[in-house]
Amino acid sequence: MMSSSPYFLLTRVLLHFAAKKEDIIGDISAAAFSPDGHLWVGSDEMVGVERLSPVGCYSYGEHQRFLLKDYIDLFNTDDEIDIEGMDFADGYLWLTGSHSTKRKKPKKDDLETNLERLATITTDLNRFILARIPVIDGKLIHSYSSDDSNNLTAACLQTTEERNILFETLKEDRHLKPFIEASIPSKDNGLDIEGLAIKDERLFLGLRGPVLRGWAIILEIELTEASSGVLTFKEIGDNGAKYKKHFLNLNGLGIRELCWQNEDLLVLAGPTMSLEGEMQIFRWCNAAQSEGDTIQKQDDKLFPLFDLPFVIGSDHAEGLALYSCWEQEDGLMVFYDSPDRRRLGNEGQIFVDVFRI
Repeated sequence: MMSSSPYFLLTRVLLHFAAKKEDIIGDISAAAFSPDGHLWVGSDEMVGVERLSPVGCYSYGEHQRFLLKDYIDLFNTDDEIDIEGMDFADGYLWLTGSHSTKRKKPKKDDLETNLERLATITTDLNRFILARIPVIDGKLIHSYSSDDSNNLTAACLQTTEERNILFETLKEDRHLKPFIEASIPSKDNGLDIEGLAIKDERLFLGLRGPVLRGWAIILEIELTEASSGVLTFKEIGDNGAKYKKHFLNLNGLGIRELCWQNEDLLVLAGPTMSLEGEMQIFRWCNAAQSEGDTIQKQDDKLFPLFDLPFVIGSDHAEGLALYSCWEQEDGLMVFYDSPDRRRLGNEGQIFVDVFRI
């Protein structure tokens, strides 16, 4: 396997949220920049997205929250969406939920209660959301029409009674079916979407789990509008398939986020289960050129760039976005869940890292 280079920290950027610290900054799970310069942030505990605006040198603030129920149909208004992937393309902010189940954590002192919690698997239906929402003048909107026929409409991947058509399709996949049928929770190496990157109308979805004998999975799909507000699969490839699968050797790690840099796909990789372990950034060169399913070993096409700083119990990297600074054409901004206390500023403030790539 190829070794990674030491990381080079270019700078840190200060994010200032209006809500209390515990509300957002401890649970950042995805982020994306829109061309107008706004930074959009998702959380794995919320039912909305957050918008920040540039307010100074390497600083973003003027926080505004947008509730997703105002733009797309959710299963309900109670369950978290667990936003784990986010990207911006062609006037739309795209986002995906994890499509996962979860096992309850031990929380109380009572032994029997904790044993029961560890035996309980639950499903938040809003996690099964894959959606796009137009952004106009820095705001999410339901729809937009212009004189040049540039029509934009908020839409979700077609839902079923309890899930969506992506989940129903993956239930028949020969690699994923055993994990889905057994309802294996996300942190037990079950199905867990934690990456989203868009290239030429194709969506690349990175799976934190399952990891199969050390090989991580990226799903590639293409969507089309079946009716107003409803997306469905577009055949991808010459055999009428609804998706492609790419298996990547990421040193046994799962995928936490994806980000395009020109023709190369940057992959944030970390432990698939609730483990404390090092996280790495990989480069998959010319990732969009494959004709069908692929198995990509580490070579001159897929290789590690650097290991992220490792802090036991905190600073779990979850989000990626390109960010230029210090005359570097592209830096890589990394966002963290469970941030180390030294990363926190005043109330509602958190520093994120920008690395040279």
